[in-house]
Order: sequence, then C-alpha cells, then structure tokens
Amino acid sequence: MATKAKYSARKRRHQRLRKRIVGTVERPRLAVARSNRNMVAQIIDDSAGTTLAYASSLEADFPSDLENKVAVAREVGERLGKRAVDAGISAVVLDRAGNKYHGRVAAVADGAREAGLAL
Repeated sequence: MATKAKYSARKRRHQRLRKRIVGTVERPRLAVARSNRNMVAQIIDDSAGTTLAYASSLEADFPSDLENKVAVAREVGERLGKRAVDAGISAVVLDRAGNKYHGRVAAVADGAREAGLAL
C-alpha cells in the first residue's frame, strides 16, 4: 500500500505543478522522468506539442562506466544541454514531475546548466 500512496502523491504534485509550468516557443519545458534505473529528459514545446531535444541513459552510445546514478543523471543533463544549444534553445523551464529538486533531478538540471542552458 505504501508504494501506491507514494506514486499517487507524486502524481498529485505533478498535476499541481503542471498548472503553472507551460513550455512556450521562447522558453520550452524541460521534462525530467526518473525511474529506479534510468533517467530520461526532453525539451518540449507545449504550444506545438513537439519534442525539441531528447536525452536518455538508455541510448546505445551512453557510457556504462559511470560510478553512480547521480553521475548518470548529470551526463544525461549535459547531453540534453548540448543538443538544445545546437537546436538554438537557450532557456527552459524545469518540470521536475512531482519529484523533489534533489539528487538525480538536480543533477540533470546542473548538467544542462553546464552545457549552456538557462533554467
């Protein structure tokens, strides 16, 4: 029961956040998805409903020698930031999907900042 309550509480927090956070053409939304093993991040223009850039730890050329999950998340953020800058995106708004801004979610944001994105 505890797992179900935790999942539904995160979904409620995410719905509450999404009322305020909307990706526009000038400032698209950086959506972070976190599972137990992997990190996925994408930059979304909600007005057009399109994904502008994407990075994941599931990619074929992703390094497997990283020491922990936070390092994996930082690498995902750096890859996404580089791809976004190449696509002409300079600023995004962070959608943390109901998760705390801590640990792997913060590492994705920090990696994206290092690559040149403004959050």
